[in-house]
Amino acid sequence: MAAELINGKEIAQELRSQLVRDIRYLAEKDIIPGLAVVLVGDDPASRTYVTMKQKACEKLGLYSRLIELEETISEKELLDIVKQLNNDDDIDGILVQLPLPKHIEETTIIEAISPEKDVDGFHPINIGRMMTGQDSFLPCTPYGIIKLIEAINVPLEGKHVVVVGRSNIVGKPMGQLCLNRNATVTYCHSKTSDLQKHTSQADILISAVGVRGLITKDHVKDGAIVIDVAMNRDEENKLCGDVIFEEVKEKASFITPVPGGVGPMTITMLLYNTIKSTKRKL
Repeated sequence: MAAELINGKEIAQELRSQLVRDIRYLAEKDIIPGLAVVLVGDDPASRTYVTMKQKACEKLGLYSRLIELEETISEKELLDIVKQLNNDDDIDGILVQLPLPKHIEETTIIEAISPEKDVDGFHPINIGRMMTGQDSFLPCTPYGIIKLIEAINVPLEGKHVVVVGRSNIVGKPMGQLCLNRNATVTYCHSKTSDLQKHTSQADILISAVGVRGLITKDHVKDGAIVIDVAMNRDEENKLCGDVIFEEVKEKASFITPVPGGVGPMTITMLLYNTIKSTKRKL
């Protein structure tokens, strides 16, 4: 029996319809949530992602400000812009699109963003709050995955979650969010020996490494939930993930497609965090 698709587009749309009520409530008080996106250089993938964020803001009625900067900008100049945004009352959320040019230290820029406007959820203060289970801005992709799992009515408590990947943006916070919900979590990465041994024990398998075809049917337990976070390109330049979809869907109970799975949730949770920041003012 083929797995049931977890339709990220539909779930994201349902969540956005709920956000509309918050936006209307704020509009009655003459408040419009504002998101500033800083784009350094002209990386095609980054520009595409930024354009999607802007369109999503406009569609929901948020104020969106795009700040486009030359790749040659200095770290100090970028820090000055972040400082200005921190002090701008029209801006509730600040997002500096990654990756940055090599001469700019990403950690320095992330730490310069006010934790109260860190809608990406990357600032060490927000990461610390997440680790200790306090209210914080949660990283958008992991938080979106939590919402996907909630949408299929699967409780995380007691489940064995295996996360393949340990990036600061997805892998590490993903495992922590599951742990906060009383799951048992295993991390796998490039130094893990016998990946299949670990992944085949997972009730929920989340792959976020960006290696096309990494996860085959042999890596998946019968009836497991499989979440594919990666965005790769196949030989025909079509989008695909880490998971060999056609194989794994015959073994899993639920599976996310690529595209149309996790991707739409990331931007939705960015909007959610921006509105949350605005509501905090009240």
